[in-house]
Amino acid sequence: MRKVAIYGKGGIGKSTTTQNTVAGLAEALGRKVMVVGCDPKADSTRLLLGGLAQKSVLDTLRDEGEDVELDDIRKPGYSTTLCVESGGPEPGVGCAGRGIITSINMLESLGAYEEDQKLDYVFYDVLGDVVCGGFAMPIRDGKAEEIYIVCSGEMMAMYAANNICKGIMKYAESGAVRLGGLICNSRNVDNEKEMIEELARKIGTQMIYFVPRDNQVQRAEIHRQTVIEFSPEHGQAQHYRNLAKAIDENEMFVVPKPLQIAELEKLLMDYGLFEA
Repeated sequence: MRKVAIYGKGGIGKSTTTQNTVAGLAEALGRKVMVVGCDPKADSTRLLLGGLAQKSVLDTLRDEGEDVELDDIRKPGYSTTLCVESGGPEPGVGCAGRGIITSINMLESLGAYEEDQKLDYVFYDVLGDVVCGGFAMPIRDGKAEEIYIVCSGEMMAMYAANNICKGIMKYAESGAVRLGGLICNSRNVDNEKEMIEELARKIGTQMIYFVPRDNQVQRAEIHRQTVIEFSPEHGQAQHYRNLAKAIDENEMFVVPKPLQIAELEKLLMDYGLFEA
């Protein structure tokens, strides 16, 4: 079983990218995938579940106590996917990172990762670019071993990707976690593909796929589906299948070498992002 975590700047499209990629792994490659949403908003599996607002692990524990079955917190989604939402405390109360820790521990105790589950992958969709405390849980203690960072050619998305690499480098020193690559979720920035390829090269990794911007993604989301389910013949659906295949066949896993801020800003200037 391959254990994958998806990180990236808040609002960059991690959940959308994760769910469409997972749909590609299931539909095109026949992989059995469990998705664990690690965002207190509990929206990491919505498209795979057809818009169903899944009851989170924390809500289930609050309502039903400790006597919980695996089927109470894990729901079948599109194709062969299985969906879990960690959830979080009420806004302004408590630490949302505790939800991730509680959920992963609960899934382990209920046997969700055991061989008889026949999982090919588990994907963790992680909130924002936070790599401290509970939000670092997927890259600690071997919970996730492959990290993919969703980014774009926007300045703050690249800053976030670089910061996440610092966190990966720290945890790689004492564990098996490695960076599998950057996923460019395009925002139609000038020279975007070339810029992310160069960022990846400098960090010591690869741009594993460039996902072009297409309004079909938003159309599918309005219908509460992934693009692959909503319009399987559309070109954007094929891009997500290609991304899924690239991850499935990936053999490049590295300890990243984050850039100094001056180096990162020079890269941005070299590609004309700061031109008047």
